[in-house]
Amino acid sequence: MKTKQHTIQEKVTVSGVGLHTGVTANMTFVPAPANHGIKFQRIDLPGQPVVDADVDYVVDLSRGTTIEHNGARINTVEHTLAALVGLEIDNVMIQIDGPEPPILDGSSMMFIEALEEVGVEEQNALRNFLEINESIIFKDEDRDVEIAALPLDDFRVTVMVDYNSPVLGSQHASLTSIADFKKDIASSRTFCFLHELEMLYKNNLIKGGDLNNAIVVVDRVVQDEELEYLAGLFNKEKVEVKKEGILNNVELRHKNEPARHKLLDVVGDLALVGRPIKAQILAARPGHAANVAFAKKLKKAMLDSKSNVPHYDPNIEPVMDINQISQILPHRYPFLLIDKIVHLDDHMVAGIKNVTMNEPFFQGHFPGNPVMPGVLQVEAMAQIGGILVLNTVPDPENYTPYFLGIDRCKFRKMVIPGDTIKFKCELTSPIKRGIAQMKGFAYVGNTLVCEASMTARIVKNP
Repeated sequence: MKTKQHTIQEKVTVSGVGLHTGVTANMTFVPAPANHGIKFQRIDLPGQPVVDADVDYVVDLSRGTTIEHNGARINTVEHTLAALVGLEIDNVMIQIDGPEPPILDGSSMMFIEALEEVGVEEQNALRNFLEINESIIFKDEDRDVEIAALPLDDFRVTVMVDYNSPVLGSQHASLTSIADFKKDIASSRTFCFLHELEMLYKNNLIKGGDLNNAIVVVDRVVQDEELEYLAGLFNKEKVEVKKEGILNNVELRHKNEPARHKLLDVVGDLALVGRPIKAQILAARPGHAANVAFAKKLKKAMLDSKSNVPHYDPNIEPVMDINQISQILPHRYPFLLIDKIVHLDDHMVAGIKNVTMNEPFFQGHFPGNPVMPGVLQVEAMAQIGGILVLNTVPDPENYTPYFLGIDRCKFRKMVIPGDTIKFKCELTSPIKRGIAQMKGFAYVGNTLVCEASMTARIVKNP
């Protein structure tokens, strides 16, 4: 999986009719900055309201996943979201002039092709993964559905479907690497059973349905009169049934195409958690209602376990190394106290200081019992905060951060040689007239060793 965030290089538009609303819409993917996330914008509504792709905004699950917020509703978002997850795109604004993304061919492939046409762009920010530390299980005994997330340092999905149908039987599909999504999963189309068609149509669904953008499974004997009725329903001159029970002689793209499409839906629906997921997902007989219920359970576990300690993996390339830090901060040896920046966005920065016995201050500060001076811990925290403040201007090399005040500073535990300090600074209010209010924390392992509130100002160099 990619470790850094990605967006697209330029705008790209797809157009077509929505599966359930039958309304034609133009949908434009627009590049977005790091930590923006995936958002939809109804540009056809007054004020052009924005809807985050968030499981908390799901309002309807009638044969698809619908989100609504700020007076704007977006129907059937799962195929679009699956394409973005499949390409590991984290940040994009999706502008749409109608209530529903185009169904296109009923899969995610045409979205992927459009996005690949403009290209994907790496951003200078690490991805914030949802990592599963212990198994999370969802069960719906009434529907005989079970979905589980198991700990794994990767993203894999396995799906089993069983509709008691002599045509489909029991089917399985697996995605062992997100890099294989386009090749193995993306082209799999949506499907339904023949006996559902008229019910769906009478319930104001599948208004944009067409026998070219969906697989219709026929699991019983069909009379000629019914085929004629269906032909009229879908404005077709004629519809037929293949021997294996697929309406209108549609050729399957995979023998287990229905199971693969269910896996596609799982990937799209779980995108509503709001973070890329590291886990093994196992799903038995999933559907949109179960997927969304499971996504809510994952999000709750994510929020319940949310820790103030910044994540640091030394195997992952930092956002800034020491050379890049030196280009921004004016400090030099022996007063440059930050080794890496591992996270940086508009509101928060995290960085690393490796404390060694070779630090010059250990020569005179308790040399027989070396302890890092607390004031230097605060100085390192201030340097981290300086990078956060300088990140708000387009030319940080032309500015210098000056600290105006430190308040409520507390030292919780001694820092000694061999410790790795993880610093984090967060803005506590918007920056005004170049003045920033921040809260800083320092951790060794998961233990808080220092904290302080700080005020800084950036000044343009003469």
